[in-house]
Parts: sequence; C-alpha cells; structure tokens
Amino acid sequence: MLTKSLTLTEQVASQLVSDIAAGVYPVGGKLPTGKTLALLYGVSAAVIREATERLRAQGLVESRQGAGCTVISRTASRGFQVPARATLSRAELANVYELRMELEGGAAALAAVRRSDADLTEMGRCLASLESHLHHPEQGVEQDIGFHAAIAAATHNTYYQQLLQYLNLQVRAAVRIARDNTLQYQSERVGDVHQEHVDLYEAIAACDAPRARRAAVLHLQQAASRLQLDFLPFESEPSR
Repeated sequence: MLTKSLTLTEQVASQLVSDIAAGVYPVGGKLPTGKTLALLYGVSAAVIREATERLRAQGLVESRQGAGCTVISRTASRGFQVPARATLSRAELANVYELRMELEGGAAALAAVRRSDADLTEMGRCLASLESHLHHPEQGVEQDIGFHAAIAAATHNTYYQQLLQYLNLQVRAAVRIARDNTLQYQSERVGDVHQEHVDLYEAIAACDAPRARRAAVLHLQQAASRLQLDFLPFESEPSR
C-alpha cells in the first residue's frame, strides 16, 4: 500500500522513475496502460496521468494520443525544468496564468491563421464534450485541457505542442483549481466560463488572429480574476 508521507502522485512517479532507471521499462518500450498502472498502485486514473506527466517533464517518456507512453531515456533531463508539482501556491499559480496568457494567446493567433478543417472539427468535438461535462469535476478538467491542446495542435508548430505538453502538470493544476473554484463558489458562472471557450473557438473558426489572441488572453484573465490572483505590476511602455 502507498503511504501518506508523500503524495500519491509523488510516490507513483518516483517508483516509475526507479523502474525506468533499473531497466524494468527499457528505452524504446512502453509503460503499462494507465488502467494497468492504476490497478497496480491502487490509485485513480488522475494520479497516473499526473505521474506520467512528471516523467514527460523530466524527459523520460513521450506520449501520443492512443499510443501510450514510450520510454525515451533512463535518466532525467538536466536542462530547463519547471517544478513538477500538482499543488501550487497562489504566487506560483499566478505565474502559471501569466505564462499561459502569453503562450496560449500566441497559439490561438497562429491556430486562427493555420488551422485546417480537420483541426476545427477536433476543436469542435472537444468543445462539445466540454459542454456535456461542465459540472463533472474530473472530466471537466480533462475536456478543458483537451480543447486547449487541440488549439496548440492547430498551430502546426511542433514546439508549441511540446511546450504545452511539458507544462501539462502545471496547466492541469491551474485548470483544476479554477474549475473547482467555479463549481464550489461561483456555480452561476459555469456558463460564462464555457462561453469564453466558445468565443475562442469562434474567433479561430473565423480565421481572425487578433480576435483569437484577445479571446484566449481574456479567458485566462477572467479565470485568474475568479481566483482573485495578484500579478506583479508591469509597464506597458518603457518609462520616460
């Protein structure tokens, strides 16, 4: 049984890292399915997702939708890393939102210019699934992240997709906190949150890059406002 001295995510991730280093899961091979790992460790699917996201952030595995996780290294990358924690302080959460505003605003603008009909269809599918899970705590988070991932894919810039995947653990934490907050304390605004996603989708569908950028940034600004996050001041123009 897993103990409570560390979070379940930390314990599962640590064991997987050890197993990869020991060759239990060799480079080029695949990790067991999420369902198998959940049964093995007696944890939820959400814990397994967060644990494997930690492995991705460390450069140990890569994943593709429907193909599972492939081991690509036995040792963690020592390059730039964002702290891989599923729990964030208010200051860290504000930093994540600030980063997302710039990153996802740019991604939305590129998606508006480059998206294909297939990209738009996928975004529409994610949006419809999100709407059907607005009041479901776990699935709402998954569908929300899926919608933003579909926008990143529509940029047709591999590095946008890889960077957002690298930040997946932090983004997931931010989305979960925001959605939980809205469901628990501002349930009357659930529809408003969804409309922000609709506005973003419609801007991309219209191939309007400036509008898409504004919609993405506004959505994240509104989420930060609902959480009453404080940002460090900045100047829009250099001081004279």
